[in-house]
Amino acid sequence: MRLNTDWYLKMILWRERHITEKNFILILSFITGLLGAGASLLLKFIIHGIQGLLTDHFDMEQANYLYLLYPVIGIFLTGLYVRYIVKDDISHGVTRILYAISQRKSRLKPHNMYTSVVASSVTIGFGGSVGAEAPIVYTGAAIGSNVGRFFKMDQRTLMLLLGCGATAGIAGIFKAPIAGLLFTIEVLMLDLTAFSIMPLLISAVTAASIAYIFSGPMAQFSFEQTDPFLAERIPYVILLGVICGFTSLYFTRCMFWAEDFLKKLNNPWKKFILGSIVLSILIFILPPLYGEGYSAILDIYSGNYDHMTVNSFFYERRENFWVFSSFIILIILSKVFATAATNGGGGVGGTFAPSLFLGNLAGFLFAYAMNHFGYAPFLPEKNFAVIGMAAVMSGVMHAPLMGIFLSAELTGGFDLFLPLMIASTISYGTIRIFEPYSIYTRRLAKKGELITHHKDKAVLTLLKMDNVIEKDLQIVHPDMTLGDMIKVISSSERNIFPVTDDNNKFLGVVLLNDIRNIMFQPRLYSKMKVKQFMISPPAKIEIGMPMEKVMNLFDDTNAWNLPVVENGQYIGFVSKAKIFNSYRKVLKHFSEE
Repeated sequence: MRLNTDWYLKMILWRERHITEKNFILILSFITGLLGAGASLLLKFIIHGIQGLLTDHFDMEQANYLYLLYPVIGIFLTGLYVRYIVKDDISHGVTRILYAISQRKSRLKPHNMYTSVVASSVTIGFGGSVGAEAPIVYTGAAIGSNVGRFFKMDQRTLMLLLGCGATAGIAGIFKAPIAGLLFTIEVLMLDLTAFSIMPLLISAVTAASIAYIFSGPMAQFSFEQTDPFLAERIPYVILLGVICGFTSLYFTRCMFWAEDFLKKLNNPWKKFILGSIVLSILIFILPPLYGEGYSAILDIYSGNYDHMTVNSFFYERRENFWVFSSFIILIILSKVFATAATNGGGGVGGTFAPSLFLGNLAGFLFAYAMNHFGYAPFLPEKNFAVIGMAAVMSGVMHAPLMGIFLSAELTGGFDLFLPLMIASTISYGTIRIFEPYSIYTRRLAKKGELITHHKDKAVLTLLKMDNVIEKDLQIVHPDMTLGDMIKVISSSERNIFPVTDDNNKFLGVVLLNDIRNIMFQPRLYSKMKVKQFMISPPAKIEIGMPMEKVMNLFDDTNAWNLPVVENGQYIGFVSKAKIFNSYRKVLKHFSEE
């Protein structure tokens, strides 16, 4: 983002003179909240508009063969848009945000402010079995990052504004400000300090307020809670938590298996053909897999369960317990493959909505089966659907607090807070036994790029190599005599001397401790040359090497000083003490309140 016009520079200077840094960050968080809310509303409007246009005329009593066609068209159009217009990978939005925080100094490309909205609208509107939440989080984060870059904010502020944008995206699309805040803290692992709390809150409240103004005050999945929670149901909530933990594990493992399988098909057209065929067949057999699946969630909360079988072969026998239960089980088992097929085939969407959908169905089926067989006191299906939603989300995303509050804010089910906490905690604890990473962080963890969840690594990425390279060491050459070396030592305050040739190619080092025994023997001054007592360093640091890798080199070699080279040319030295000093300065800067 390069702007050098007079008005722009004058505006930046005026701001620096008249508005303090802290106050200006609050203003930017408000702007980010507004823009994030606008993007959320636009995304929902386009998706619902496309879905309504394509499906409102369907005959509910018959299987509709257009389900075989719509998803294929959506993935095809999205693939063309991404491949030939965007020309960049915009999938896995949350993972890319984590990568930007870790590796790109919280910088997201300007096109990310709108490309995910366009691509996911087409994908989901035409039936792609994914969610709009990850794309809107990606969009909001890009808005925050680029707003900060426009006003020349420093890296710490960019990271904060990126978090503000992500918060605004969740708060705006779900009308859930607390969940938006907790998403940024638990999933993005942005530290909550006195410095960051106000901007994040402003973005969350702004985005949620805009959403309430334009879409009404009701919660997205609001329902009338007619059955208060009873203590005698706690054992069944615990059991549901365990079941949801394993459901989360199934979803996570199958998602990565399916993604890895599709990645092996190097040809994008092969991926499109396989992905679109799998998706369209699954949606044709199981229509609730169409799009985000929120209509099925609303059917559960309204008590109109059999409406989920509309446009399917199961509709005529929907009142049979075994037929209906089989229908729900098939949806739960196949949702992950529908989601993977959508993204793998060329569509753009997230796993946020699928985890909500999956949790609702798991919780509903658990209560529905228990009530049918009479194994328990009456379990309200819609209440247990809410509890299942919180539990599966907590497990898939490794974010129990967000799962609890999002489920409560989405449904208005704050009276269920205790069971939500119980099931979410148990689900999270269950999946952590088998899977240490969330569905978002595992991709980066496999590459060794997951830094946001390791604070030491996060601080190291903020260090700049230029700030820790020492260039004041005196250089010696291999043909210099010991006598010449003594003259260099007498004028130096260091105990290490890099050795280079006439073309500045790094050859080795001379350590003062290694030549102490010959320094005071004048008879050797003219006989010995530097090339006879120089040594090779235990390792060399290449320019551009990540600071985490630099620290690993120090740890592996037990060295305190290592040379820095670029294509073999000597640049300088880095000392462990220098890195520690810079680390403390950066840590203090990013922890200031």
